[in-house]
Amino acid sequence: MQQIKGFAGSQGSVTDIARVLLDINEIGKFEAGNILVTVSTSPQWTPIMRLASAIVTDIGGSLSHAAIVSREFGIPAVVGTKKATKTIKDGQKITVDGSKGIVYLS
Repeated sequence: MQQIKGFAGSQGSVTDIARVLLDINEIGKFEAGNILVTVSTSPQWTPIMRLASAIVTDIGGSLSHAAIVSREFGIPAVVGTKKATKTIKDGQKITVDGSKGIVYLS
């Protein structure tokens, strides 16, 4: 099973469908319960983050927006992967282990 390593942004583990969004304007294809995979987040992403079952970013660390908001919402997050948006396919089933900082690709 292929893995992508990053930083443990927010504890927990979840398996679901990944939605790779490279731009906030792509939010129309995001559905509640999807895993948000993006380059990074900012406050304008917060309404989508609230609906996500987990979050994965290319950029960030334990004090990044994605990590802080994920902890606040109680959803797993792996941040700072450097390559999640290039490796994970939109619609792919993945497992986010926010405690270990690892994303498992199915």
